[in-house]
This record gives sequence, structure tokens and C-alpha cells, in this order.
Amino acid sequence: MNDSTHALSAYLEPARCPVARPEVAAMQAHTRALHDGVDAHIRREKQAYLHPDSRTVLLDLFGSREVIAWQEGKAAFMFMGEGCWSELPPFYARYGSVETLALIARMRQLEQAKAVLLMESGMQASALVIDVLMQPGAHAIVGRQIYNKTRSYLELCAKKCGGAVTVVDDGDWDELARSIVPETALVLCETFTNPLVRAQDPERLGQLVLEAKRRARSLKLVIDSTIATPWGMKVPLLRTPGVTAVVASGTKALGGQDRDAWGYLATNDIDLANGVMDLMAMRGGILDWRRAEVILAGLDDAERHHARRCRSAAQIAAFLAAHPRVEQVNHPSLAGHPDADVVARHYARPGSMVSFRIAGADEERTRHFADVLAMTVVVRYAPSFDGLTTKVNHHKSVSEYFTPPERLAKDGFDRLVRLGVGIEDAGDLCAALNWMLHHGDSVTAGEVRAWQDRRRADLGLAESG
Repeated sequence: MNDSTHALSAYLEPARCPVARPEVAAMQAHTRALHDGVDAHIRREKQAYLHPDSRTVLLDLFGSREVIAWQEGKAAFMFMGEGCWSELPPFYARYGSVETLALIARMRQLEQAKAVLLMESGMQASALVIDVLMQPGAHAIVGRQIYNKTRSYLELCAKKCGGAVTVVDDGDWDELARSIVPETALVLCETFTNPLVRAQDPERLGQLVLEAKRRARSLKLVIDSTIATPWGMKVPLLRTPGVTAVVASGTKALGGQDRDAWGYLATNDIDLANGVMDLMAMRGGILDWRRAEVILAGLDDAERHHARRCRSAAQIAAFLAAHPRVEQVNHPSLAGHPDADVVARHYARPGSMVSFRIAGADEERTRHFADVLAMTVVVRYAPSFDGLTTKVNHHKSVSEYFTPPERLAKDGFDRLVRLGVGIEDAGDLCAALNWMLHHGDSVTAGEVRAWQDRRRADLGLAESG
């Protein structure tokens, strides 16, 4: 028996125990070191983390009093409509943390929202809203150009709950109005669509939904504003009558560096917010504190980068629109955009995504041209958008690989090169595009593959499969 155990020997007899609490100072050296370290860390951080040199997913609550206060606070949020319990003090990281609270406060300000919930991805935000709103027999309406995985998930949920989904053409207000029935619980659309970047008219859409509530009382309007961002709207979407909630992928512009996957839901509908929060608390997926801290610290830079990308995208779109080898360009900054008047009234920025078709190129040649553009190096071949580097991809290969050609053409997604503009100089990017457009036909598929292999070797990467 060592000295430490001997010092506590009187406490180790089941039949009796001293009145005084056992002193930590009398315990084993490693026990003392651990808890002295935890206490020192708490004093430094001013938060009761349970680790000597790192933040933790839960806090020392010191007893049940704080637990009871937390539970009563949750009850007030849920049953008295005082807000969303996503903003309760930190209790366990599955529900939130100090850092997520700070990011929630910033996002509430950006979106002018009563409640914000932070998730691990934008798709999770969409899926959670769908799960809460698509009750048995519910009907939903989506725009034809909605993100295909959102549409697929919604259709799967409708099938499971005995409901239905109607797909309407973006901007066809008569079709949308006709499609609303008493069972319609959800209208889901995007501000700027991906990849054709059509612009949603939030004011008109909100008014239509408000009018339809007379026959569809549970109807909610949810807008995915990933491409536009809160920085891109002249008036925050939640200040528009009829708009229930905003969902978005923060991985894109609000992260801005392709580093941290996250998403969020913003709403003034407290019942919806608490319903989503309850579901997320059970399933998991709340944003962790590490990412929340990094995202919050980088938001100002992300806003500046987004502004720069939008300006560059407008320059690139104008260059492509004037190019003899380009058949069609899609970007909200162009005068010929089908929603130009909507853009002028409601949008402060045109977004950083540009898509275009190359004159005379079929689907396979379009794929080849996207590969050739990546050979310029200053345009990287990758999915997603709104990171530091400009990205190119062939839309069908990346996002619609399993979509039948006839549906691809019907939705207008065929033969598209998609460009996510980064923070490089716009002139440099135009130079790369011009080279691809003039010389893509003279580069063989074998030369593309050989370049890819050399490039990987030069960078010390393993050969691709």
C-alpha cells in the first residue's frame, strides 16, 4: 500500500467513514495532477471544461441545480414559445456549446431571425425541415431546378409517409398556385438555382403562399439561399411576408475556404425551430465547437471574399457571353438573364456560380472541355463552389451522373460546364477559359489523361484508379 492510499485508508472501510471530505491533496499523484490540471484550465478559459488543456463536449455542472435550471429553460422555450432551445446555455455538445451559441447569435443577426440552428451540412438542414413538415399524407411542391439530392430525399420521405411531391417550373406562378392543395405542407425552392442560377422572387412567392394558406393551413415556405447568401439579398428573406424559413449550406460562401462543412436553419417560426431541434438532438449532427469557432472567426473575411467572387463572376460571365465559341451563359449579372428584373429588385449580389454551354459540344465533348480547362491549373476540377480556388466540373458527371438523359434535358441541365469562381484575378481566369475554348478540340483524351498522371506525379500523389 503506497503513502497516498495509506492516507485515505480510513475512507476505504465499508463499515465506517470520517466526517471530513477526502482531500484531493491526499490522493494518488496522477489523480491530483489530472484534477489540478482541469481546475487550472477552467480558471484560464473561464469555462468548466473537463480536460486539463482542451475544450470538451460537456461541462462540469457542479450539481443538479444547473441541470434543473436547464430543463426548466428548455420547457419555457418549447411550451411557452419564448424561443428555440438551441440557444440554451451549454449542457452537452450534442445540444450546443459556447462556440455554437456565439455563431448562432451572429447568424441570427445576418438572417434577421428569431431562431437559428447549426448543423453539420446544408443538406442536413433541408432534410430535418422535410422530416418535421412531411407528416402522413402531406404534399410538397419543389422547383424543378432544386438541388437534386434535396428533391430525391423529399420524394423518398413523401413515399414513406403516403404523401406526394409536385415539381413545378421555376417562375411559373400559375402552375405553382394550381398545385397547392389542402394537404400541401411545404413549398421548397432556391434563391439562385444550381446550376442555371435562376433568381427567385421572394416577395411574389411569399404573397402567393400567404394567399394559399386559406386552403392549405399548414403550408410553410422554405427557401434555400446557399448561392445568394444573406449578404446577397437587399432585404433579409425572413423579413419578407410568407417566408417561413431559410436553409443553407454554410460550407460554401459563409465558410469560404472549403475547410469546414456546416449548414443552418433560420426561422421566425418558433414551433418549427423547436421541432427541428428536438429531432436533431435525438439524431445528432449539431455543429461541433471546433468548427463553430473557426467559422465565426472567419466570417468577416468570408464576406469580403464573397463580394470579390461575385464581382469576378460578373466579369467572367460577360467575357463568356461575348465569346464566339460559347452558346449560352447563365449568370444573374447578365442583361439577358430571364429574371433580370427580379435580380435588380431583390438581390444585392449576383453570386459566384457561372454555368455555360460550348457551341456545338454534345455531352461527351462538354465533359472533355471541362477536363481541358483543369489543365490550366488556375482552375481546379472539383465539385462545390465559393472556396478560395476557382473550380470547374461537368455538371452531369458530378451532380447528375445517374439522371436519365431525357430528364436531364427536360430540366435544362444537359451539356453544362459549371464554374465556381474563386478569389483569383478575373483576367487570369478569362485567359484560362479562352485557351480552353480555342484549343480544347485539339487536345486529345489521351493527352488529358497523360497530363493528369504527370500532374499527380509532380505533386507526389498516388496514381488514380
